Amino acid sequence: MKLPAYVSPSRHGIMYFRWPLPMSSDRKRRSVRISLRTKCPDRAGDLARHLASCGRIIRDNKALARLRQDEMRDMVRSYFMASLDRYVEKLNDTGLPDQTLDLMRQEFDVHEDAGGGYDDLSDLFLDTGTVDSFRASAGLSGAQWAENEPALRHELRKARRDQIKAILSAAERLEGYSYDAAQERPVAPPEAPSVSLGKAVDDFMAESRPQWSSQMANRAQAFLAVMLEHFGSDRSMTEISRQDASALKKIVQALPVNRNTRPETRDLPLSEAIKVAGVQKVSVETINNHMAMFQRFGDWAERHGYAPSNVFDRMKVAKPKKSAPGRKDYTHEQTAKLYAELTQNHAGLVKKDDHKWGALLGLFTGARLNEIAQLALADVCCEDGIWFLNITDDGDDKKRLKANASRRKVPLHSELIKLGFVEWVKSQESKPRLFMSFSYNAKDGYGRNLGRWFNGPFLKGLGMKESGLVFHSLRHTMVERLAKADVPEPLYQDIVGHERQGVTQKYYNKGGHTLAQMQDAIERFSA
Repeated sequence: MKLPAYVSPSRHGIMYFRWPLPMSSDRKRRSVRISLRTKCPDRAGDLARHLASCGRIIRDNKALARLRQDEMRDMVRSYFMASLDRYVEKLNDTGLPDQTLDLMRQEFDVHEDAGGGYDDLSDLFLDTGTVDSFRASAGLSGAQWAENEPALRHELRKARRDQIKAILSAAERLEGYSYDAAQERPVAPPEAPSVSLGKAVDDFMAESRPQWSSQMANRAQAFLAVMLEHFGSDRSMTEISRQDASALKKIVQALPVNRNTRPETRDLPLSEAIKVAGVQKVSVETINNHMAMFQRFGDWAERHGYAPSNVFDRMKVAKPKKSAPGRKDYTHEQTAKLYAELTQNHAGLVKKDDHKWGALLGLFTGARLNEIAQLALADVCCEDGIWFLNITDDGDDKKRLKANASRRKVPLHSELIKLGFVEWVKSQESKPRLFMSFSYNAKDGYGRNLGRWFNGPFLKGLGMKESGLVFHSLRHTMVERLAKADVPEPLYQDIVGHERQGVTQKYYNKGGHTLAQMQDAIERFSA
């Protein structure tokens, strides 16, 4: 097979992709060089064609800017500093095997011979995992990596060389004893560059906001504002201790409910607002939501070298034991009553087809409220004679899913087919969504209307309004009934969109189960 012009084998037989970048201001022509991690020409050709299409996007994007030299060095230094911490800790705990140290000496010689410059063998050590790990740690986008790769690789080679030198030096000191007047001191990694809390929060939000809903971003901003007000935005990240984090936790526990809108507290600074007597304090759940966001920020700051450790780890407040029960399953008598009213409407509680079919889908699929309410007509599909719901967030940009595992196909129970659901769907073909009476709400998505009707007048009219019984209980009921019908756990996890557990299911059965297998399982449910 003839390789594309931008693919070439190294002397080790590994295929590399090389792509020219636009001429720089210094009139030097640069290029991106990436290991394709394969010796197979066919696979290399396929990968290179994809990368070439990405290269055209990068080439045509005039907004890309190269990282400053000091930015690159800070990224590389932070990454290897954290790695060095782990090596030194391991040395102090158990030591490193002689074989590991010998391999390090060989790698050091290669980097030393290259002098930090380019060398195939020196570069090969980076391709064994360092590059991917560094990119994830630094949070570099594909475009940023492509634009700065040669310079970053240059810095990575130098940093790796000096890191190995420090590790070997520490290992050699453990092989003997010093009797000098000065006490022997363990090798300490260089201190992290000082970063202010305000800048760290800004960087954290800038990276996280695109992955969050607007509601999540606003909540995060409000939680972190408490931290900023207490510590001050100019406070250095390295100066915040575990004791400081504990003090902030006490501040959060003393926060008044609706502090920013309550007349007694809205114009007061944080230190005074928490001292106002006679106002209700925030709940344990709200406290833990704050602490969870602080922990998330702390994890991010530690990963990116902004802080030596996460001082907010494990700071949640223990919840008081509740006597009230949580969500319950419906009994067989209750599901029979639900089914009868939804299909025959004896009490006149079902006034809309949207309510009828939305509730029946919840009963016979175990799908979440919002997954049902946001369905498009195209999400009701047929494959190999099996009708199913294609639960996805594709199409409408307001559709959303709880997790990756929520994206799935759920076969329609034969009872739904018998009741005429497919024919009803076909009658809605002129409509953009399946359930047009369910309006969108920024907090609850499309599910608010269906949930309010089902949990309110419908259950109340049937005399089934009780603690723990809601629309979501239909989901609990489906899981419970399938488990008791001897359906294997991984199979009903696929049906209801739960993350499958265990190495075999997570890594060796990624494709999940077939529609036919899931249809056979879901038919074991009866109302």
